Amino acid sequence: MTGKTLSVGRELGMMERSQHPAIRRVAVIGNYLPRKCGIATFTADVCESLSAEYEDLVCFALPVNDTETGYAYPTRVRFELTEQDVASYRRAADYLNLNNVDLVCLQHEFGIFGGDAGGHILALLRELRMPLVATLHTILKEPGDAQRAVMDELGRLCDRLIVMSQRGVDFLKDIYGIPPGKIDLIPHGIPDVPFVDPNFYKDQFGVEGRNVILTFGLLSPNKGIENAIKALPSVCARHPNTTYLIVGATHPHLIRHEGEAYRESLEALTRKLGVHENVVFHNRFVSIEELVELIGAADIYVTPYLNQTQIVSGTLAYAVGAGKPVISTPYWHAEELLADGRGRLVPFNDPEAISEQILDLLDNEAERHAIRKRAYVFGREMIWSTVARRYMRSFERARDERARRPRAVDLRQVAEGRPPTLPPLKLDHLKRLTDTTGILQHAVFAVPNYDEGYATDDNARALVLAVLLEESDDKATVAAARALATTYLAFLWHAFEPQTGRFRNFMGYDRCWLEDVGSEDSHGRALWALGAAAGRSHDPRLRGAAARLFSQALPAALELSSPRQWAFSLLAIHEYLRQFYGDRPAQTAREVLAERLLELYRRTSSPEWPWFEDVVTYSNAKLPHALLLCGRWLARGDMTEAGLASLRWLADIQRSAEGYYMPIGNRGFYRRGGERARFDQQPVEAHTMVSACLEAYQVTGDEYWRTEARRAFDWFLGRNDLHLPLYDPTTGGCRDGLHPDRANQNEGAESTLAFLIGLVEMRMGESVINREAEMTEVVST
Repeated sequence: MTGKTLSVGRELGMMERSQHPAIRRVAVIGNYLPRKCGIATFTADVCESLSAEYEDLVCFALPVNDTETGYAYPTRVRFELTEQDVASYRRAADYLNLNNVDLVCLQHEFGIFGGDAGGHILALLRELRMPLVATLHTILKEPGDAQRAVMDELGRLCDRLIVMSQRGVDFLKDIYGIPPGKIDLIPHGIPDVPFVDPNFYKDQFGVEGRNVILTFGLLSPNKGIENAIKALPSVCARHPNTTYLIVGATHPHLIRHEGEAYRESLEALTRKLGVHENVVFHNRFVSIEELVELIGAADIYVTPYLNQTQIVSGTLAYAVGAGKPVISTPYWHAEELLADGRGRLVPFNDPEAISEQILDLLDNEAERHAIRKRAYVFGREMIWSTVARRYMRSFERARDERARRPRAVDLRQVAEGRPPTLPPLKLDHLKRLTDTTGILQHAVFAVPNYDEGYATDDNARALVLAVLLEESDDKATVAAARALATTYLAFLWHAFEPQTGRFRNFMGYDRCWLEDVGSEDSHGRALWALGAAAGRSHDPRLRGAAARLFSQALPAALELSSPRQWAFSLLAIHEYLRQFYGDRPAQTAREVLAERLLELYRRTSSPEWPWFEDVVTYSNAKLPHALLLCGRWLARGDMTEAGLASLRWLADIQRSAEGYYMPIGNRGFYRRGGERARFDQQPVEAHTMVSACLEAYQVTGDEYWRTEARRAFDWFLGRNDLHLPLYDPTTGGCRDGLHPDRANQNEGAESTLAFLIGLVEMRMGESVINREAEMTEVVST
């Protein structure tokens, strides 16, 4: 019966485990070797120990660079963040989300991340879709406002929090209100070293036959080394064969600001006290292998730190785990680790007390070895293989809890971040709105509204989208795009009236035109679509039909009075000349319209109002977009300068205090000297901003413009005044805008096409950047 019961138990255990996929890929965020800091060593040790303990686990690191050149990282590093560049944190989130990472483990220390109190890291964490576990290396008893805000957000975002001391557990519960069930206490890991006599290693460092006192770690004034040096005269008077080894390079940040002033002051102090022959400085960052041997050679380890609030010390953990008698000031980690006779505590800034304890241990060999044994036995629970297994149990708890309670992305909390990745392309709603005549203007919710019929405006936009989709790598998408393009181009041919040279705009569902001549808007947009089809389409029949109609419609563009339609016409001509550059009438029209637009800007703009008109209305970004194109292709620096200045101003006035895109509302727009209208906000504004900013990036290479393009696109995904997504992933459509209190639930053609064109352009922009990066890598290789 017992055997059968155990068999059933094992079977149930296997069933339980099968409900949750194994953790196969773990990404660890934190500094990494060869950067010289404690977090870098710890992160490397975590990765190596996890990989050693779990052979099927893929564990890689994402370090933070504090220099422009970065570091010569090993292959375990897959992606690098730039400390003060918040965009790099967002790119890292995208990288993690796209690479099937099962769990992210953050090594958190306020000082290693950019932003106020290291707040840039939150822009990454908010966007992650997988479980998140954070190891907290600093937990402040009295945090500042910014530090408290970061900690509160970490508590909200993380599935588990790992601390390395009981005091850390208490602080999280009592100060930060973290539920105890969310906290894992896992000690600082240490190498697994044998319990050996110190004399075994001493000859390797030229200190055989001597009493060796050791302090190691990156050198900085808060370590209090001067107090240990001041304790030496009385120690050396009784035990002249004593050597104090001070091992470690000066902290890199200290080197940058003060050089070696602190180390030099310590060396001067040894000479002043007459103990310079008893003190040896190892001014370098030692490997873990050499460090183990140095610790092994020590008879006594000293940490005379000055700050009580150190909640974890890796150097102290190493010394205790190696079975060394430790004399330390009573900082928090030392009080806990050296309890129960595992070491000796002395008051802060008290060289005499340090001296008394050193002498007592040197004079009392039996007590010294008893402390050694107690420390070594305690340290067995701290070796890296054991710590790695405890980390994995924490990871599994995080995975299981996330499975039970998925964490939805709360866009209202995303002040600096953005939705994690670009949505997949979904054409369902576009096809739903399209029949054999063309694309219908409007929808009731997601149902096509036949009563409103068709519009040239929307069929023009739809043709632009279809042509862009021909660039897809997916054959099915290309085939669908060409079929749709034929329908939309046929609509434009039918809309054109040869006698007037203009397009009609509105058509009823019965296919009867509702006007003889359409708006200037419809003409400009139709020309834009024809130029795109003529210049971009891979289908020569489509290209030829579009080019012929473009030539017939172009002359009327010179008669248009609307600056926006000059801009749309310029975009159209630019697209057309991609394929037919020798067309002289098109070149002439471009020159005339470009000069007209530039002259309008010069007449109207001022330093406080760098704009083309006295009012900012709709499709605004198309104006600077057109000048940027002309500046690039006509080699006109004045046009480029005006385009960039006006677009930057437009970006500034359409950015909220919280950092999201906030387009000019159509209830009054924004008149010079007046107040900007905040609502209603239209999807077409977000799309035109995306397009213009991507062009600005092409012109300048300035990452600012990629950021602004993404900021505008994220408006569709919920980073907006109402924190509501406009894009509907269930249909592939886009809601018709934001009212002051709600989103318009109808998903019409203009809105859906604005989103889809923006999405395709964002994807095309990323593809170009990726290809350039690949080419750069090939060339450099």
